[in-house]
Amino acid sequence: MTERRSESPWRSAFRRLRRNRGAMAGLYLVIFLVAVAALADRLALHDPIRVTPDAALRAPGGTNPLGTDVLGRDILSRLVHGARISLRVGLVSVSIAAVVGTVLGLLAGFYGRWLDLTVMRLIDLMLAFPNVLLALAIIAILGPSIFNLMIAVGISATPGYARLVRGSVLSTKENVYVEAAVAVGAGDGLIIRRHILPNVLAPIIILATLGMAGAILTGAALSFLGLGVQPPTPEWGTMLSDGRNYLRKAWWITTFPGLTIMITVLAINMLGDGLRDALDPRLKT
Repeated sequence: MTERRSESPWRSAFRRLRRNRGAMAGLYLVIFLVAVAALADRLALHDPIRVTPDAALRAPGGTNPLGTDVLGRDILSRLVHGARISLRVGLVSVSIAAVVGTVLGLLAGFYGRWLDLTVMRLIDLMLAFPNVLLALAIIAILGPSIFNLMIAVGISATPGYARLVRGSVLSTKENVYVEAAVAVGAGDGLIIRRHILPNVLAPIIILATLGMAGAILTGAALSFLGLGVQPPTPEWGTMLSDGRNYLRKAWWITTFPGLTIMITVLAINMLGDGLRDALDPRLKT
């Protein structure tokens, strides 16, 4: 009983996460995808961008387990290398959104008044546009590229983090220990760093995990429209776009990238749901 009481909150959360089979299955799938992305150069059977006209639209089997596209490029090799691109887009986009949104939310919630009013009106303006539409507008201004894609997806996801953090800060700063820190003359930076931020970290982690799935989907959608990753770079959304005119003749060009996106998003969402349950204080008992 003593060990249970002295257990740290993070260790207790991890213990609850391990009991969630769905979350652990999602975690293992995410680890597998990260390993595939890291070892893409070794796992790929062929050069993902090499054009081989003689092998165009080859059905799955033989030296091309998942077939080839209209230019004769191996689908499996492009999927393996595409994992590196898609996961990078998701991770960098979520990092941008989490950092910018957290800073805005902390400032708005802690200082309030005119700063809170200004930040929240900006957030409301951004929320007036769907994420994909806002990302499209940013891409139209910056131009299509993988770097601009990550910036656009990150900025479009920022409002969610800002609103979440602001709400958590407004609740946390009313606690007695924050008032005590103010009473003893602690500076704003120290209070935010030691007392506010640690208490809003858990919901940020949950939102970032779930947001990565959305970022991958948004990135794939923009690449599908030709506004994200540019050919011949292998990317799952671009691969879907390449095969849309050959759905009846070569179903494998779009089917396998679509399944890969579905499995990736499902795995991340399962992990995110498990983290939400593990980090929810109401479920500790």
